[in-house]
Amino acid sequence: MPDTGADIRTARRRAVVIGGSTAGMLAASVLATRFHEVTVVEADRLPAGPEPRKGLPQARHAHLLWSGGVSALEDLLPGITGELTGQGAGLVGVMADLVSKAPSGQWFRRFTDSRHHLIVCSRDLLDAVIRGHVLARPRITLLDGTRAAGLTGGHDRVTGLRLLRGSDGRETTLDADLVIDAGGRGSQAATWLRALGHAPVAERVVDAGVVYASRLYAAPDGTLGRRYPVVNVQADPREAPGRGGVVVPIEDDRWLVTLSGTRGGQPTADPDAFEHFARTGLTDPIIGRLLARAKPLTDPVTTRSTANRRRYYEKSETWPEGFAVLGDAVAGYNPVYGHGLTVAAQSALALGRVLDRYGPTAPGAARRVQRAVARPVGNAWNLAVGQDAYYPGATSEPPTLVERMLSAYVDKAVAAGSGNPRALQGLLDVMSLKAPASRLFAPDMLWNIATGPRRAPLSGPPLSETERRAAGLN
Repeated sequence: MPDTGADIRTARRRAVVIGGSTAGMLAASVLATRFHEVTVVEADRLPAGPEPRKGLPQARHAHLLWSGGVSALEDLLPGITGELTGQGAGLVGVMADLVSKAPSGQWFRRFTDSRHHLIVCSRDLLDAVIRGHVLARPRITLLDGTRAAGLTGGHDRVTGLRLLRGSDGRETTLDADLVIDAGGRGSQAATWLRALGHAPVAERVVDAGVVYASRLYAAPDGTLGRRYPVVNVQADPREAPGRGGVVVPIEDDRWLVTLSGTRGGQPTADPDAFEHFARTGLTDPIIGRLLARAKPLTDPVTTRSTANRRRYYEKSETWPEGFAVLGDAVAGYNPVYGHGLTVAAQSALALGRVLDRYGPTAPGAARRVQRAVARPVGNAWNLAVGQDAYYPGATSEPPTLVERMLSAYVDKAVAAGSGNPRALQGLLDVMSLKAPASRLFAPDMLWNIATGPRRAPLSGPPLSETERRAAGLN
């Protein structure tokens, strides 16, 4: 992204970002080249390094940054991929370094000519590296331990933010030309807009009742010093309860293991039950077998806040100048799909493009930002909801025609991709959020799904003999 800091004119402009997590920091990095001052407001006290924090409990579960997010992140913060890998993160080739069982039951082959990658590491490390990179910029100020209490201004324009600071919760006001709410799932933006006289924001929730349980392990001795593949057993939404799991090798020779289950098949925080669930609760016991030689470092932790929730801000009939919403504050997804971080990075890019085209404080710029953000949000939303809407009790609304068609077609693409590398490449273009779902209907995909070469289904997980020995599977 070009640095347009030299274009800032005489009138000093200030932007405020609510939220100091990844979405907020990436938004601040964009604003720092377009405003004189950028203030990040965060309720937590942010740690100096890769440490957990109270306001981000989901950080203890596995996170994947798909290639659509990797490229967006590198555009926003050039060199960040190298910083992450230098501190122990992995840049994983898809499918070379990914062993994955599809929801429909097929094991994907590990084709080595993929153009897609994942960044794998702990969320604590990812956030710390991004945070350090962004806060080093001279125009950005962090106000942590400070809670956003509401917007200032009126129906037509937001002029700043009310803040509650310190242990006594004293209230102050921070004026701004633009306020970005990247406050995550707990965002109060819809309530604040109603207080300014705007109509309620349309919202949709699809909740499969997923519970996540995660635990850190010391990797088996035989795997130390090597990049072990990510191992993923996906849940089938048509066979409730849907149970899945993933082993993500992260920094410091650790494995982050996350298990998941929908209503009637949910994992718990019981340490003894964790490995039993991995061995017997999934459609393949490979994760349980891998854990037999790994040493637990922590007790399991669980999270139940996993619903897909989208707020359709872009459809609001009225919208104030000087305010926009990004990240999980717009839409939060079932974490199993690993799309939240990628959407946050792509939304930050969209923010920068709109501000460059129309000007940071031009009339209508905030509304244009909200509409631009809806595009990456919608791509991820359709993929997630197209699966989760099939779980019993997930939604009072049946899947839409588009969602049903997309889900059925993805199943066909998955079946083709398990035996045809060309079909798999097209599928990964979409799943990695490098391309919209329309990529699945391109002529080459239609041809490969209908007539492309196929190989017989695999009978088990495609781990190499060396990988099996290293993990003690033989």
